[in-house]
Formats: sequence, structure tokens, C-alpha cells
Amino acid sequence: MTPILNISAYKFVTLPDAAQLREQAMALCQASGLKGTILLAEEGVNLFLAGPEQAVRDFVAWLRADPRFADLLPKESWSETVPFHKMLVKVKNEIIRMNHPTIRPDVEGAEGRAPAVDAPTLKRWLDQGHDDEGRKVVTLDTRNAFEVDFGTFEGAIDWRLGKFSEFPEQVLAHKDQFQGKTVVSFCTGGIRCEKAALFMAEAGVDHVYQLDGGILKYFELAGGQHYQGTCFVFDEREALGADLAPSDR
Repeated sequence: MTPILNISAYKFVTLPDAAQLREQAMALCQASGLKGTILLAEEGVNLFLAGPEQAVRDFVAWLRADPRFADLLPKESWSETVPFHKMLVKVKNEIIRMNHPTIRPDVEGAEGRAPAVDAPTLKRWLDQGHDDEGRKVVTLDTRNAFEVDFGTFEGAIDWRLGKFSEFPEQVLAHKDQFQGKTVVSFCTGGIRCEKAALFMAEAGVDHVYQLDGGILKYFELAGGQHYQGTCFVFDEREALGADLAPSDR
């Protein structure tokens, strides 16, 4: 096993103390020699970290000690070197920008989260060509066009987005094509496809789900079946294969 543990995770949760958390997280990461990016906002946290295994696990334990993050489940992969040059912790308006402030998963209970389908279930649906109620399943890539070019699910809808804030406009222009179908939105780790599924439901699209944990969790639990290519990641590894190891595309 290679020595560097890489994790990614997000959690939609109300954080009125985001600025204070920034100072605490930065101090702990610097003291532990971790590198990566942590984004904090009133709507939650989005993080990418890398470093020695124990240091990473100690940071996750510190975060989970806060009841708001007790159920945080990072996605893990390994590398021979740290794929980040520095440690950044920022406070932003949104942890992933959509420019629709009403699309904020309710963190007081599960009722506000977008309905999710796990990786094994999506694989089974794609194997059989329909969901458990007999509807055709379509996958919708919510990532930017350059990410999609590294790899995506076979037959996935790709609107050639330049940035995620363009997604709502595309939904409104294309939502009629989803009638009578089950739509599964997906992204790298789950954060964009969750907001995407919530917006689609608000826009009147029926039977829409997010892929729980995104592509990386699909690779971990279901392998690479029904997926072509690699998954772009925002660090020096650039892309991961279905084995979650760095790939040359």
C-alpha cells in the first residue's frame, strides 16, 4: 500500500460558525502536515485532503467529534506522493456554486436531501436496462465538459457545461426529454449531483435521483462497468481509473 491517503468528502449542514471553523481546521492541518483544500460556507463543507494515513484519520476524527459531521464518510484513495502543493481553507458563499440560494439541502433531517441511489443499485439498473419499476434509466453528467472528456457513463447526457452554474438553465431547456424516465444525476464525489437532483425536482422533473457518493464511490463499490474512461480529479493525479489508482487516461 502506498503511503499517502487521499480523501474527499462533503456535507450539507448549517454552519453559522464557518469562519471560526476555518481557523481551527487550518491550524490542525498545518500542525499535521496535511495539504489540500477545505471549503466552508453557511451551507456546509467540501474537502480534499492528502497526507500520512494517521494524520488524515486524526483530522477526520476531529471533524466527526462535532455532531454536525458525525456521519461524514470520506471517499479514500492512495498515492505515492501528496498531490497538492499547499493547504487552503476558505470561507465561501456556497461550497459548490449554483447561484440558486433556495437549493440548499435541509440539514435538520433527511427530508431535504435529494433522493439517492447507491452504486450497486445503479449498476443493477444499468445491467437490466430499467429501474425496479420498469422505467428507462438515463444518467446525467453534471460535471464540466473538460471533466466529461476524461470519461463518463456509457450513453450519459452531457450538456457541455462550462461551469456548474449553467446547469439550471440547461435543465429548464431540456426537462421534457425526461418524461416517463428515471434520471440519475452524477458527478465526481456527489456534491454537484445532489444539488442538481434537488433543482431538477423543483423544476418538475419526476423520478430523479443522485448517485450517492458520485463516480468515486461507484468505482469503489461497483467497479468500472458501464463507465468508459477515467474520472478527472482536481489535484496533481489528474485522473483515477476504476481501481482508484492514478491513470494516464
